[in-house]
Amino acid sequence: MDKLFEPIRIGTMKLKNRIVMPPMGTNFASEDGFVTKRLLNYHVERAKGGVGLIIGEGAYVEPRGKGSIRQLALDHDNKVSGLKGLAASIQASGAKAALQLFHGGRQSHSSIIGTQPVSASEVFCRTTQETPRALTIEEIHNVIEAFAEGARRTKAAGFDAVEIHGAHGYLINQFLSPLTNKRTDKYGGDVKDRTRFLLEILKFARDKVGNNYPILCRINGEDYIEGGLTLEETKEIAQMLQAAGVDALHISGGIYDSPVPVGTAPMALPRGHMVHLAAGIKQVVNVPVIAVGRINDPELAEKILQEGKADLISMGRALLADPELPKKAATGALDDIRRCTACDECIARLFFNEDVACSVNAALGKEEEYKIRKAKVSKRILIVGGGPAGMEAARVSALRGHEVVLYEKNDGLGGQLNLAVVPPQKEEMKSVAPYLEHQIRKLGVKVVLGEEATPLLVKRIKPDAVFIATGSVPTIPEIPGVKRDQVVTAHDLLAGRASVKERVVVIGGGMVGAETAEFLAEEGKRVTILEMLGRIGIDMVPMAIQMLYQRLKKLGVTMITNAKVQEITEHGVVYEKDGETRTVETDSVVLAAGSKPNISLIKALEGKVAKIYAIGNAKETGNVLEAIHEASRTAREI
Repeated sequence: MDKLFEPIRIGTMKLKNRIVMPPMGTNFASEDGFVTKRLLNYHVERAKGGVGLIIGEGAYVEPRGKGSIRQLALDHDNKVSGLKGLAASIQASGAKAALQLFHGGRQSHSSIIGTQPVSASEVFCRTTQETPRALTIEEIHNVIEAFAEGARRTKAAGFDAVEIHGAHGYLINQFLSPLTNKRTDKYGGDVKDRTRFLLEILKFARDKVGNNYPILCRINGEDYIEGGLTLEETKEIAQMLQAAGVDALHISGGIYDSPVPVGTAPMALPRGHMVHLAAGIKQVVNVPVIAVGRINDPELAEKILQEGKADLISMGRALLADPELPKKAATGALDDIRRCTACDECIARLFFNEDVACSVNAALGKEEEYKIRKAKVSKRILIVGGGPAGMEAARVSALRGHEVVLYEKNDGLGGQLNLAVVPPQKEEMKSVAPYLEHQIRKLGVKVVLGEEATPLLVKRIKPDAVFIATGSVPTIPEIPGVKRDQVVTAHDLLAGRASVKERVVVIGGGMVGAETAEFLAEEGKRVTILEMLGRIGIDMVPMAIQMLYQRLKKLGVTMITNAKVQEITEHGVVYEKDGETRTVETDSVVLAAGSKPNISLIKALEGKVAKIYAIGNAKETGNVLEAIHEASRTAREI
């Protein structure tokens, strides 16, 4: 890791290493854009973790540019006082601090800003389902001044640098991109004129902060949509920005209308999928270039730097998952890094105006409340079940000083995570169980495999508290013919306990059904999904289902929605759609119609144990995030 932890300068700012935490929306600010204690704690935790530079989340420079309901703001001098505390806290915790200037343009929702969004031109936005109003020349000048004032306030608040957000389909990108800039005045036309808006922002910001204050700019290497920016055009833009005095370029890609959600990179996209964009820009400029794109592995980060593709590495979601990633990487403790799985639960929450959260890190946004505090009295804790909920409960309980024993009836840990990683494109999920297992074994948790916990065993152990983390069992719908020999559950299929023939009907098009269908289609099976709701993957985050749907279509999977299954016959599945009865001929049927908590042990222990807690899917069926968060919270209360 020699290069990753080598110091570097961005203008007059010296960084202790080359790891950058990029701006990420959180919804942790107040509704009027002020710094909150929660937002401060979130940044401080990551500064303590060893990152070289933290670029605080995009702060809107005027109310029309607000992107989320609780977004940080730089629209008035009254924001400076709170921002001073944020900058000083980050710096006191060991990192340099910058802040990003933001304007959503057409990607701001009228429901949030209270008026029609504005943009370079009146081009409909599929993401917001709104058409913006084109800014007048006078309004453009006012927005430029708002950005410049934002830069002034950033410096006044004590930040070490400022970044201008010109990527991801927000306002500046809307001027840069031919897809969204149809203007015929001096702010539209060829690439030079489309860059004028950004260049004037940079000039006026420089006038406000002086020559020695670092200004970074984040831009798209490519828009990843037909008619949008290409890498060749961005190379020209990058050279213009360097000539105008920018101190570093942060190279990303994609807009929210892009067919493939590259900017939020679900696990189906490879690690480092946008590094080539940074490498292309680095060929034509002499200022530091920051690479982004699902870089959650320090060894990959080191390789990118060693190959000269970038000068710094942006690690966003990786630092949501593990704030201490830099320190762990620096000491070689790679097995102790809690890896981001690129599940996109974090970004998906922002689309629904919820606070950001992380599937594998329950403490995100709760840094103060979730500090591990030793229990006043050490207790004997029995965990039944070695899935994500059981292992997280064991980890937190052991850290708090309890004596913990975990029983898992199977021969290995992981629980239903072992099934979740079987379908294609789920490689990143394979890091969750090994991380948790490594932690609990390091902490001295006694792990007993291949033995089922029974009421008699519980009586013999005499625990002070029992966590039931026995997961869920498949729901078997009451359909005539469901007990036929050709019918299997997705659970048994993915576990290798069942097989299917060539023509397969999957009943249920949620995440389990859709992913199982892809698994079978890749094996050459002819697959049909029957889903009773109006769309496939309704329980999946938008970015993941968008890509999965495209893959299913490419594989030739037939997807039938609004289909109510009526009967499974010897040769097919009968269903009703739009008031009409139809039949799909098939050799095999896979049930993926949901699951229910496995409560058999809970019932058997009722009245026999003083403290019993059902966690994870044993309490309520859900995803990995819900299982880990429930376990983590409950274990902190014992």
